[in-house]
Amino acid sequence: MTRRFTRREAMFTAAGAGLGALGAFGQTRAGNPPYPSWKTGFRQLAPNVYAYTQAGGPGVPSSAISNGACILGPDHWMAIDAFAAPPHTKAFLAAAKSLAGSRTCDRLINTHHHADHTTGNCFFLPAEIVGHEYCRKAVISNGISNLAGRPESWKVGMAELKLAPPTTTFDDRSRITYWYGNTEVRLMYNGSPAHTWGDALIYLPQYKILWAGDVAFFYVAPAAQGGHISKWIESIDRVNKMDVDVIVPGHGPIGSKKELAETREYLTILKAEAKRRYDMKMSPGKAAAEIEDKLGKYSTWADPAAVRTVNSVVRLYAEFNDSLTSETDMAAVAAASQEYLEIRGGAVQLR
Repeated sequence: MTRRFTRREAMFTAAGAGLGALGAFGQTRAGNPPYPSWKTGFRQLAPNVYAYTQAGGPGVPSSAISNGACILGPDHWMAIDAFAAPPHTKAFLAAAKSLAGSRTCDRLINTHHHADHTTGNCFFLPAEIVGHEYCRKAVISNGISNLAGRPESWKVGMAELKLAPPTTTFDDRSRITYWYGNTEVRLMYNGSPAHTWGDALIYLPQYKILWAGDVAFFYVAPAAQGGHISKWIESIDRVNKMDVDVIVPGHGPIGSKKELAETREYLTILKAEAKRRYDMKMSPGKAAAEIEDKLGKYSTWADPAAVRTVNSVVRLYAEFNDSLTSETDMAAVAAASQEYLEIRGGAVQLR
């Protein structure tokens, strides 16, 4: 049965230096390995390079709780991602100001179009906003997030929101390089759809650091509502060939290729279990209900498992029958969710 959580307010602080998926460990289900808790704040990864995480871990709601960055230059600084709600974005900007001082943010990179990474874009204006061409198209198509189903505390400042899609875009063949002082920042597409049809990677080669966006979920169940899971696995394989020591995921604590391997394993298990049931002509809802018991340690990862399992199985079935597109088939998800509920009970939230 899926658990529902109320959001625990994170305390926004600028944290000290440190690397890795470290923290106080907890256990949410007997027999499965524990996973870490992590705090909200900045961690310095290299000179003038800071990763920002929002708190998570066992018992902490992690849906739409995403990560970001502050990369400092002599006169300006770059941000990565804009968060899900005005309070999240404003907390990030306040913490970034403590690092940047009088320097202004001249550029924001969106790793992809989902609202938990782009809702706060408007708070960075007049900075340049950069994203894949699909990201711009989808931000415009989706419009301003209404934060439906989210805690009331997230909605403070909603009246200030306005649509702010990327103003500079790149395509599947492009790579953009920026310099912030002596720090080289490469923005690239990783060769295929993955979590979405327009995922951006941000790579700092001299420090072997990668912001992977939602190509990487660490200790948070991966969401595939608009993704291509087979190509997502291939995208992870390409990242594994890169000269990278530190990976900042879209969701979860700072980690490395070790944690990325777990993202891959989760998706691989999910695909194999879904294919077995697809070949048996089992419905997506029933398949999701069964697969939830096949995920092992990943069944304890943050976020209601049913939300992610149902969506992912619907995507995989569409992939198997060659009907997959970049858009989420909400009717199919709703039907699968209803069947899942009839089998397992609990609550599946469509998001």
